[in-house]
Amino acid sequence: MNQYKHDKGKPRLDLVPPAVIEAIGHIRTYGLGKYKDPDNWKKVEPERYRAALIRHLCQYLRDPQAVDKESGFPHLWHMACNIAFLCELERNETP
Repeated sequence: MNQYKHDKGKPRLDLVPPAVIEAIGHIRTYGLGKYKDPDNWKKVEPERYRAALIRHLCQYLRDPQAVDKESGFPHLWHMACNIAFLCELERNETP
């Protein structure tokens, strides 16, 4: 069977490590319980995500195994989620 698929030049999303997808999923699920609105993150200024990213980064650098006191999840997971939000919010601003 000779089938063609026109996917040349498209990003290989299957190459994204599942751990980062799962980490963001955990943080998003936690956030949904806290804020009750799955789209609440879209109403927050990017500067606030940058500030949160830096806070979690500092905690992560101090202790890579540490978890966020409020959520109980690793700081690295919170960083991944903040980066995901920033990527989405700023995607139209990149060349």
